[in-house]
Amino acid sequence: MVGMESRNNPTRPAEGSTAQTEVDPQTAVLRISQLDAIELDSSLEQLLWSQFSQCFQNCRPGLLTPLEPELRALLQLLLWRFTLYSNCTTVGQSLLSLRYHNILSTSPRYRPLTRRQKLGLALLTAGPRWLQERSHSLLLCLGLSPGGPASDGDRGLLQKGLRSCLILASSIAQLASLINFLVFLRRGRHPVLAERIVGARAVFSKPNVVRDVTYQYMNRELLWHGFAEFLIFLLPLVNTRKLKATLSSLVLGGGSADGKGATEGTGVWKECGLCGEWPTMPHSVGCQHVFCYYCIKSHSIADAYLTCPKCGAEAGQPESVKMEVEMMGW
Repeated sequence: MVGMESRNNPTRPAEGSTAQTEVDPQTAVLRISQLDAIELDSSLEQLLWSQFSQCFQNCRPGLLTPLEPELRALLQLLLWRFTLYSNCTTVGQSLLSLRYHNILSTSPRYRPLTRRQKLGLALLTAGPRWLQERSHSLLLCLGLSPGGPASDGDRGLLQKGLRSCLILASSIAQLASLINFLVFLRRGRHPVLAERIVGARAVFSKPNVVRDVTYQYMNRELLWHGFAEFLIFLLPLVNTRKLKATLSSLVLGGGSADGKGATEGTGVWKECGLCGEWPTMPHSVGCQHVFCYYCIKSHSIADAYLTCPKCGAEAGQPESVKMEVEMMGW
């Protein structure tokens, strides 16, 4: 028994060290999970900006426009401070059970990012976006805009050279991002160029976890999105006025309409079938109801298959109606 316990003892430290081997950096992460994390982070930044801009909705219009790039960068840095800097993971990654791993470390186990890597990742993420939004203003301040005042001599050559360098650097950065994304699609690592530069890679934060977002939830979301797109396509094709008139005739009964036509004929002509007011320049479209000329004309121009909103009859060409008004004295 003692020999058996002594043979089983070496396995106990392995069980106690599960916290150290909790994350396996060698486990491949799905490409869709990494892209979903980026989209979730982008949606969160947009949500923060919309909530922040709503705080100034009662102020002067355009108050935040001059400082919008700086404010967006500040919000992004604040979000970085309380997510990536503290936990080595973004909000989108934490929802998908992911976090960043330091690939520059020689250890086979998981190693978090260093402060320098985190700072570099923040600067490479927020900096280029700010420079892109502020490039036109910076060129104007330096006198390098294409429409700026022309200079002679060495100064003009310097301005043209700096402008060409900025355009070349922007083109190289966009081309490098495109090449990095193509490499990501091929190998499944580093969807963003900044991650490849600082040496950060997304790995699982829990063992044997593929996605916390279940496929049942994804199927439900896809079903609702498909249903919403179908309604967006179908609703413009439905003639709601004719449908409403048909339902009202079925509910209220269409058989009594003919019997009431003789007694209510004069009452029908006292109001427009569209606006409900006294008909101005009354016109008819082939049924017993009358309409204002401008009401029926504008609706017939907007809807080529116009129907009477009262009875559902197909509207023909508007025809003038002569009405006799009896003046009653008191």
